[in-house]
Amino acid sequence: MRDGFVKVAAATPKIRVADCAYNAGAIAALCREAAGMGVKLLVFPELCVTGYTCGDLFLQDTLLDAAEKALRRILDETAALDMLIAVGLPVRGGGELYNCAAILRGGELLGLVPKSYLPNYGEFYEQRWFTSGAGANIYTELAGCPAVIDRRSLFECTSVPGLTVGVEICEDLWAADPPSTGLARAGATVILNLSASNELVGKAAYRRELVKNQSARLLCAYIYADAGEGESSTDLVFAGHDLIAENGTVLAESRFKTGLTVSEIDVQRLMFDRRRNTTFTGTSGDGYGSTEFSLEAEDTVLTRPVARSPFVPADPGQRDERCGEIFSIQTQGLKKRMEHTGAKKLVVGVSGGLDSTLAMLVSARAVRELGLPAGALLAVTMPCFGTTARTRSNATVLAERLGAELRVADITKAVRQHFEDIGHDEGDHSVVYENAQARERTQVLMDLANGVDGLVVGTGDLSELALGWATYNGDHMSMYGVNAGVPKTLVRYVVGWYAGTCGDEGLAAVLNDILATPVSPELLPAENGQISQKTEDLVGPYELHDFFLYCFVRFGMGPKKIFRLAKYAFAGVYDGETVLKWLKIFVRRFFAQQFKRSCLPDGPKVGSVALSPRGDWRMPSDAAAKAWLDELEELYV
Repeated sequence: MRDGFVKVAAATPKIRVADCAYNAGAIAALCREAAGMGVKLLVFPELCVTGYTCGDLFLQDTLLDAAEKALRRILDETAALDMLIAVGLPVRGGGELYNCAAILRGGELLGLVPKSYLPNYGEFYEQRWFTSGAGANIYTELAGCPAVIDRRSLFECTSVPGLTVGVEICEDLWAADPPSTGLARAGATVILNLSASNELVGKAAYRRELVKNQSARLLCAYIYADAGEGESSTDLVFAGHDLIAENGTVLAESRFKTGLTVSEIDVQRLMFDRRRNTTFTGTSGDGYGSTEFSLEAEDTVLTRPVARSPFVPADPGQRDERCGEIFSIQTQGLKKRMEHTGAKKLVVGVSGGLDSTLAMLVSARAVRELGLPAGALLAVTMPCFGTTARTRSNATVLAERLGAELRVADITKAVRQHFEDIGHDEGDHSVVYENAQARERTQVLMDLANGVDGLVVGTGDLSELALGWATYNGDHMSMYGVNAGVPKTLVRYVVGWYAGTCGDEGLAAVLNDILATPVSPELLPAENGQISQKTEDLVGPYELHDFFLYCFVRFGMGPKKIFRLAKYAFAGVYDGETVLKWLKIFVRRFFAQQFKRSCLPDGPKVGSVALSPRGDWRMPSDAAAKAWLDELEELYV
């Protein structure tokens, strides 16, 4: 359970209707199998001890006695297992019959949570047999154990900070006011749902969305265990649709099979989201009772999906949709800024690289949507010491295909004059040599914009802002930074999406060549006409840095946890030493370069991670990185 990871499972046993002894054996067997996999929270379906489809047999003491005896057997057979278990069975209490979840740990019955909403429509007749537990608070004894029947019960793990479990049953989730809402506000970070939801055409998709959306609304993990094979098929079929979701993401799912559906939830991640979300307000907990339990501390073997490129959807259809949406957001922001300032032109420094290409495409779309001629976009190429024929040609062709006005401002002479003015040796290729070119280019763009009543469009992306990979008051500065919210890994896909959808073969061809060009600021002299300065050789792979950035900013993860997840996600791509090397550089640069982010130009936020000092990220420019770096020094590769 290190780093907040807890292995959980939804279980669908193959049962026999009304054969409680057989069902107890099947349940206990799955408990042992789950324990062998390291599962710590295990959820079974609604009324799985008896079967959900017993009908009027629920009113028979013979069945109820058999269910109680079966629960005793399950308690005994799971006493040595290190897990919290939820099983469903009918329970007598106060002269009524309740549809309950029994919560078990170490051979003890911790509590009984009753179903609140009893469906009595369509194929459901639960009110014929059961009483709603919405207001129940009944002391009873079951299987030789004292227990309370109360839907407001919480189960708090003393050994895993933040792991608090709440329970609801099937229809409770489908109701207008699910019990899980109150449970989450009272502190539950994990909701267990014991369900017997029959299968109908289209119902699985609706059920999946319910579970996903409730986990998102409550900033919780949601484990849904559904009845399956063995239930009566007289009129219904149960498919065992088991789901494990975490804050709107389905981590694991199975349907039409029996057995275990397993994944790991991240309690630390959920607690971080709740801390930062000021609209997720808790309650005083009035009326809610908490029962403590403990789990043995051990490492959790990860199997859950962890994307190498968290900013980029894996599904091609979703990825294209995301790229189109981002492009529209960028365009809308730039249009508004151009209208508000009354600018007559947009001015873009185009280098033949990815970032300036995306800025050009967005600017061209903004100009077009404003009803202005294509020439209202002024593209400026500014060759100097490191410019290659390939990038210069691509910049020129790009401007021509977009119909932009193109100007060439060779800054070589100006930079050499500047070197002479400040006494810098041109043979000294230090940071002065590089930054002088970047600042000269920015001066050219600003002065040209003044001359044409234009607005300078910034090209730097989110990844560069995180690393501070920009010259202060050089390419760091603009009048509106359209790429400020787009990470480098996603810039590539947005440009690729545009190439595939623009309908212009010539434009697509140059965009594809730009995509194939190494990322470079081209500030050092070319070697044999080829790019000599490759950014990823200097600061590290952008796919790693974007992964680090997402974990650090979006979920507040510490370096140790980021390192663990990065090794897991990039297994077979980068070894541990490589990951650790670049993670240290990320941490150092992120802290050291905050001063550049503290005075950023305006730019549109497009996703859940942004670094604007006026919006998502507020950090002092002189914050020390020591605690984060010390944590990395404790790691062993």
